Amino acid sequence: MANSSFQYVRNFETSDSLAPSNWIVIRLDGRGFSKLTTKYSFTKPNDVRGLALLNAAALHIVKAFPDVVIAYGQSDEYSFILHEGTSLFDRRASKLATTFAATFTAEYCMLWSEYFLDQPLTRPWPSFDGRCVAYPKRRILRDYLAWRQADCHVNNLYNTTFWNLVQRGGMTQTDAEDSLKGSLSSDKNEILFSRFGINYNNEPEICRKGTVLYRAYDSALTTASINGDATSSDVMSKTQMEKERKRKLKAEVKVEHVDLIGDAFWDARPDILAPGRGDSGDE
Repeated sequence: MANSSFQYVRNFETSDSLAPSNWIVIRLDGRGFSKLTTKYSFTKPNDVRGLALLNAAALHIVKAFPDVVIAYGQSDEYSFILHEGTSLFDRRASKLATTFAATFTAEYCMLWSEYFLDQPLTRPWPSFDGRCVAYPKRRILRDYLAWRQADCHVNNLYNTTFWNLVQRGGMTQTDAEDSLKGSLSSDKNEILFSRFGINYNNEPEICRKGTVLYRAYDSALTTASINGDATSSDVMSKTQMEKERKRKLKAEVKVEHVDLIGDAFWDARPDILAPGRGDSGDE
């Protein structure tokens, strides 16, 4: 950028780089999606086309940004987790949030016609906002993902019960809402089973558990091979960084609907949250 007498205005810009050695979560949320689902007559309580579209957009994001180690989505939201050692966009919160939100929005809109064949997209276009949160420990990061998955379960159980009361039980939406006030999960499960013959545990996992995206590599990798040679310099060379970037880009991205709250998923895939060089291993 050429120097000029006006360049002083850059001094008003504030730094928003997230602290180093913190896992970064970029969470995107659909804006005004209640109106959007009504406008395009989404199936209630879950529209498989809408969920597939959301996951397709997320898949493109994960493939485009190798620094994403895992992503989780449900309803109209997606969380993308960047490794604690990432230097993407110098860890600037505003740059990360706006880039991911804009790219996800573009992918969602461009892919729309592949999933809603008979419903052309019109203004106002779907859009997503984004925020960044830094988490200092893997344990806290796992709790974050558990929180989002628990939210998926609670909301889906409510919506499944609510819409069955309306669509099959003949209730108005107001009456259905009133009947569920103060109800427990066990109450909703009982309503579904006794009145509609639905065992909630048999509902599609994509609806009950959400969707997980992560990279699967061809061979078992040690922490050292994932994050670089731990016996060498603490700073990866440009050649090493480029080699690592290409390795991530070539890796297959798995799309699954699995439990993230327990230990089984994480124990089977320790490479996802493997510590970086110089990391103490503190949970």
